[in-house]
Amino acid sequence: MKKDFPGMLFLVVGNSGSGKDTLIRTIQEQYPPNLNKILVPQRYITRPPSESESNLSISQKGFQEMSNKGEFALEWQIYGLDYGVPKIIEVWLELGHPVIVNVSRTIIKKARKKYKNLKVIFIDVPFEISVNRLKERGREIGDQLTERIERARKNQHFDRADFIVDNSGDIDDTVKTLLNYIIKTVKE
Repeated sequence: MKKDFPGMLFLVVGNSGSGKDTLIRTIQEQYPPNLNKILVPQRYITRPPSESESNLSISQKGFQEMSNKGEFALEWQIYGLDYGVPKIIEVWLELGHPVIVNVSRTIIKKARKKYKNLKVIFIDVPFEISVNRLKERGREIGDQLTERIERARKNQHFDRADFIVDNSGDIDDTVKTLLNYIIKTVKE
């Protein structure tokens, strides 16, 4: 049976370099104060933190211990790293807060089976822009960079998204479009 919380869960997917974390951060900053606050959980990731995303760095062993204790609402592995979204999101959703989180598209099917009030947002960016952004951020090099570029090449579209937003132009336009969608969805 699906978990049915008053709050809406927004899962943001897109290729590496599509600007997911920047958009999420900006949406949180610009979200109207008269609505239930939109919350963004810090994900647990088995790598050191970086300047471009706010994650909680955790060892492989620590991650496995948390997973075994059922402390993640969602978890996945990609690029040889483990990612976990803490279960606190369910408390926030129960309190009626919208929650927005950057996830891998590989968990969407499982998440849709688990949560009733869920919307998937795909951040669409042309392949060439994704590649340039990946190179500019400098987080991955060598085989890691090649792997992300190849995945971006193979995953230019995501037809199972509830909403698709183009993030190849002016960031303010993208934020406005995305924010309008989120507010409209929350108010329905």
